[in-house]
Amino acid sequence: MICQPFFYGHMADSTVSRNVRRIPSGLRWLLVATAGLVAVAGVSWAAGSWIAQPQRHSVGPVPGGWNAQSVEIGSQEGLVRGWYADGKPGRGAVLLLHGVRADRRAMVPRARALHERGYAVLLIDLYAHGESDGDMIGVGPKEAAGIRSALDWMRDRLPSERLGVIGASLGGAGLLLAHQGRPPDAVVLEAVFTSIETAVDNRVRERVGPLAAAVSPLLLGQMPMRLGVAPDQVRPVDHMAQLAAPVLVAGGVEDRYTTQAETEHMFAVAAEPKQLWVVPGAGHVDLYRFAPQAYEAQVFGFLSRYLQKQ
Repeated sequence: MICQPFFYGHMADSTVSRNVRRIPSGLRWLLVATAGLVAVAGVSWAAGSWIAQPQRHSVGPVPGGWNAQSVEIGSQEGLVRGWYADGKPGRGAVLLLHGVRADRRAMVPRARALHERGYAVLLIDLYAHGESDGDMIGVGPKEAAGIRSALDWMRDRLPSERLGVIGASLGGAGLLLAHQGRPPDAVVLEAVFTSIETAVDNRVRERVGPLAAAVSPLLLGQMPMRLGVAPDQVRPVDHMAQLAAPVLVAGGVEDRYTTQAETEHMFAVAAEPKQLWVVPGAGHVDLYRFAPQAYEAQVFGFLSRYLQKQ
């Protein structure tokens, strides 16, 4: 009686093994491959969920030491929240757009430096970031709605000022996808990807190497379901020639997420007047923190040329 369960289990296992061996080898391989594909698809869906996860959180009070105020701006995709500080008449105004998984606080050092030079500044949280509304990261199109509203808000408040924009990574992509009827008077694009296909592939390749050729399409294929847009609709490079504003394109030599080749491609298709700044030693980082003196010479010099009235 004690041994019966053992022998019963052993006999059952043997029966299963014999049944498995009876399955044709081709079918066995098909079943194994199908199970593998299901597992990979499940992992890629989980990875896509993590990538699209909203980055909403409190950003705290306005940093002390400068005369800024909290603002709320309505947009097609919900409320956009940010900080605004008035500048000196005739000195221009600048909208500051952070990168993915950051918030307006990433742009505070730039905002302070610009404000000290007399510019009015507006820092916003992108869609689904910081304190702005949104249910998932939108890779550009959803962020564009809030950016359009922020530009309109600044124009309404400062109708006589020239308006510039600094957009880093996702912020710059959102600006290019915003389809503004009236372009800004000057634009700075920092480490802005040419297309979402390239952006995803570069990031996946950093983690899984050659397997990116299989993994990247699985992630990109989720976009229509999650965001309602296809990957070929998120190509900031296609909008560069129509920007119709003086533009400075910047990127790091060591950037593996937005490569130097991409930065140079964005510059090549932009209309004149344009300026290129490739930063030695910089990866996909905050270029102002990485090289503050060079940044002020390149970027602030560019903005002064096009925004400040003589």
